[in-house]
Amino acid sequence: MDPINLLVAINLFISMSANFSGAKKGLKTSITKVVERPATFLQKFPPNVAALILILTIFSIFKIGTFGGDIETRFANVRIIGLIIFVIFSWVQVWAYKSLGKDYAQDIVILKEHQLHTTGIYKFIRHPQYISQVLSDLGAGLALLSYTVVPIVILFELPLFIMRASVEDKLLQKYFGEKFTAYKKQSGFIIPFIG
Repeated sequence: MDPINLLVAINLFISMSANFSGAKKGLKTSITKVVERPATFLQKFPPNVAALILILTIFSIFKIGTFGGDIETRFANVRIIGLIIFVIFSWVQVWAYKSLGKDYAQDIVILKEHQLHTTGIYKFIRHPQYISQVLSDLGAGLALLSYTVVPIVILFELPLFIMRASVEDKLLQKYFGEKFTAYKKQSGFIIPFIG
């Protein structure tokens, strides 16, 4: 197996394992402790697109849906940069999920005793989990030279997660009021210090 593909596979397995406990807890939490859950297609559609990208990434590790041959050699620098982006942002995503602790949920929700997180990575950015998902998927797609992953990330996943983050902002504004308004002034939307 190609060394970059092997490194993508190893990091994917380890980072998914690190996220598994949070995802399992998030599913249980979102079922039992919900105060408010907006009815929107953004609850399920963006995570389903991310799941499709995961499947396509696994196929791409085995060189299904990727550019091969001479293109791999000519774009070796792009592949290495993609690998670095993938590794960094897959772990930023783990950090973001773990930082939420008991307030993590897979859906856009307000939970009982929900706290507004404004420290750690959340001090600089309100939705690190979404931008990290997009950048890690994009990085993996570039590292693998996947012609299936990269377009789906850019055309579908990125806009969907921006819309999802916007809905989440509105819900947090409704629930936390002035505390959230003050937090918005000091943090970025999905890019640190911007919006």
